Amino acid sequence: MDQKQNDNRILRMKELHRQLLAASRSYYQESREIMSNFEYDRLYDELLELEKETGTVLAGSPTQKVGYEVLSELPKEAHEAPMLSLDKTKEVPVLQEWLGSQKGLLSWKLDGLTIVLTYEGGELVKAVTRGNGEIGEVITNNARVFSNVPLRIPYQGQLILRGEAIIKYSDFARINEEIEDVDAKYKNPRNLCSGSVRQLNNEITAKRSVNFEAFMLVRAVNPEVDFHNSRKEQFEWLKTQGFDVVEYRKVTAATLPDAVAEFAEAIQSYDIPSDGLVLLMDDIAYGDALGRTAKFPRNSIAFKWADEIRETTLRKIEWSASRTGLINPVAIFDPVELEGTTVSRASVHNISIMEAMKLGEGDTITVYKANMIIPQIAENLTCSGNIVIPEFCPVCGGKTQIRQMNDVKSLYCTNPDCQAKKIKSFSLLVSRDALNIDGLSEATLEKFIAAGFIHSYADMFHLDRHKEAIISMDGFGEKSYENLMAAVKKASHTNLVRVVYGIGVAGIGLANAKMLCRSFDYDFEKMRHATAEELTAVDGIGAVLADAWIAYFASVKNREAVDGLLAELTIQNESENTEAAIFAGMTFVITGSVEHFANRKELQAAIEARGGKSTGSVTAKTTYLINNDLTSNSSKNKKAKELGIPIISEQDFLNMMGEENNAD
Repeated sequence: MDQKQNDNRILRMKELHRQLLAASRSYYQESREIMSNFEYDRLYDELLELEKETGTVLAGSPTQKVGYEVLSELPKEAHEAPMLSLDKTKEVPVLQEWLGSQKGLLSWKLDGLTIVLTYEGGELVKAVTRGNGEIGEVITNNARVFSNVPLRIPYQGQLILRGEAIIKYSDFARINEEIEDVDAKYKNPRNLCSGSVRQLNNEITAKRSVNFEAFMLVRAVNPEVDFHNSRKEQFEWLKTQGFDVVEYRKVTAATLPDAVAEFAEAIQSYDIPSDGLVLLMDDIAYGDALGRTAKFPRNSIAFKWADEIRETTLRKIEWSASRTGLINPVAIFDPVELEGTTVSRASVHNISIMEAMKLGEGDTITVYKANMIIPQIAENLTCSGNIVIPEFCPVCGGKTQIRQMNDVKSLYCTNPDCQAKKIKSFSLLVSRDALNIDGLSEATLEKFIAAGFIHSYADMFHLDRHKEAIISMDGFGEKSYENLMAAVKKASHTNLVRVVYGIGVAGIGLANAKMLCRSFDYDFEKMRHATAEELTAVDGIGAVLADAWIAYFASVKNREAVDGLLAELTIQNESENTEAAIFAGMTFVITGSVEHFANRKELQAAIEARGGKSTGSVTAKTTYLINNDLTSNSSKNKKAKELGIPIISEQDFLNMMGEENNAD
């Protein structure tokens, strides 16, 4: 290799350092993504290859570092031994060769935050994050309110184990549903989990339904059982102590392909975020004897899904405006089949990513599904970079502005009266948990607003003024119009909770709306003029939400819009929409299947209608745990027993309401 060629490779290595470290900083420290996993892996592999070719490894190389330096106000603590990352492959034959004649455990590689738990005398005494692999953050108070972490265990010796803190997709969706502002919604479960685990206030952590999945027993001093030198035996023993253990299969080189295929099929419906698999030597002594490299342990290896990649043509970038003014670029491409479904669009996230990929109309691109689920652009093969960033909002024609925050450039509409902002606001108001006007989809609202039928909330109740125009619209007819009018009329008779939620005060979700209405005795005038002190006295309303509420009603436009809406509505009074508050001051947790109610949500509504509160996690504040299986060994049952909280059946609950089960 001549000197010039070597110099060029060193320069490229430095550039890769900069890009990869910036991506790591964003991902680990700031819980945001500036490049896809696919792109990170591609650049990482390129750097690794250049280091092999040149024989040079620069100081601070991402190939030598485990994670990024942690920055927060949480206490720091050094790990007894470095927490290394795993070597990886995307090829099953490589896994088979690595395992050889040994037996292994194949499990999910969970996409969350790695945590180390320490127990002494049966008590949880410490929880520390992985951090940068050498120094982690102490989050013991937060771990105590995870949904399924045992606070006490039968084993009395010192126990140290590792696992992944995760938030399930179902809980992630539920939490995001409570956030009205589309741009304030969390991007993925891992970001939400990271922010939830690393909180200074564990009350916030408790509300996030964080789960812990154990994946490694590090130390058990003088255990009562013989593990027979087997990781599988350790996993099974951890289950007896009350821990949820990562789902796994015992495998040999011969059975590996079928096991990988089983996991690949299961990931589409798996509720826990996963970005691959982990293969671990079952033989503890053999695995430990293999030692470690500077970065990887040799007793385990990660398997990353071999992304199904398709080549297609980028037709255009569609600019999607939101009610906060953010205008997101969305790639529209010729349809391709990926992981069993047809995809034709993928979010580009922001201008910085769009520019980095040099996207242009007519470009040949490759696309894949991240973790086999979310469509993403992998590479741009032609890099024309001919996309023109619009100077005017595609919805209202107002001037746009590029704003840069934390090295990320995004596009915004500067017009405060942008129709897109109105569309999102109206979309929230007509949604299921608000006025529930069936037939007014976001697409229909967009048509009506563009046609000038709707300028204010009140206009939705006078669409009969535009009957002929609506009937003549594409997709409409006499029947559709009549159905819409019937839905509007039905929605005009509603309750105050739906209204408070629907007007879209920042941060006020459905649960907050219910608490506000109850606390102010369903007196909206009193509620809208409430002081910060009165608002923060409401359970679940902190200073930030109180400020948002006050700021909303300080706006003349908002007050006029709400007054106009109220003039069109018939609000049921308290006696019509609430029962006697027999559960006031009580907090219930529901787990397991229900029999007498249609679903958990209906049972939750029965609790809240009678003044009670329903939460997702068992804590010291829980009054009752409702579970029809009173003898269940579920984590919630165990925690309730530990805390001395009564576990009642659904029938017990009905009896508390004064109702009898009339079912034969």
